[in-house]
Amino acid sequence: MQKRYMMAALLGLSMIGFNAHAHGAPQAQHGGVVQVAADLGFELVGRGAQAQIFVDDHGKPANVSQMTGQLTVLQGATRSQAALAPAGPNMLQANVPLAPGARAVATINRPNQPAITVRFVVK
Repeated sequence: MQKRYMMAALLGLSMIGFNAHAHGAPQAQHGGVVQVAADLGFELVGRGAQAQIFVDDHGKPANVSQMTGQLTVLQGATRSQAALAPAGPNMLQANVPLAPGARAVATINRPNQPAITVRFVVK
């Protein structure tokens, strides 16, 4: 009897691991830092004095035309904030520079849905 429970538990745990492996962690497509929130992938990329966030939905570009938000960047004791606005089919952009080691928090608003908060550490 105990052997049967052990086998069932082992089978259940192996299925959990298989499911997690099937989805996998999203990969950076633009050389940035990737995080997942609200079942969407967010990649933060610094390009000079601008920060860009690419949004995808299960590997496909997400429509960001109705999204807005704010990006807060903490670099040491310095805090910078800038508005996020659509700048491409799946890209939001803010006029704020990113430096290695900086921490960033994006608050993204979507119509008729709760806001999404995404946290990044810039590499």
